[in-house]
Amino acid sequence: MTGLIVIHRALPGQRAALIDAWTRHMPAAIAANPGHVAYSYGFGDDPDSIVAVQIYRSVTDAEAFLHTEAYRAYLDASRHLLARDPELIRFVPHWIKDRA
Repeated sequence: MTGLIVIHRALPGQRAALIDAWTRHMPAAIAANPGHVAYSYGFGDDPDSIVAVQIYRSVTDAEAFLHTEAYRAYLDASRHLLARDPELIRFVPHWIKDRA
């Protein structure tokens, strides 16, 4: 397994537009992706930040998702809304609460 924390910083006042871009392109793709073990999307302390916590079955699954049509469409729809490139924190999960 591999994990990724992604912190997006929207341009001031653009977080709602960034959320809209994510909502249009990502939920269905994430739900249909067997490589995603878990995914959480929420808001940081900063009113312009969004945080995604992603757990994948493998590094290969994580890399493959970056090449999906949905992810590319999301990038095209959101790049102009970002103050800077997303901050990425990679980690190796040692324990995940059973979702059953």
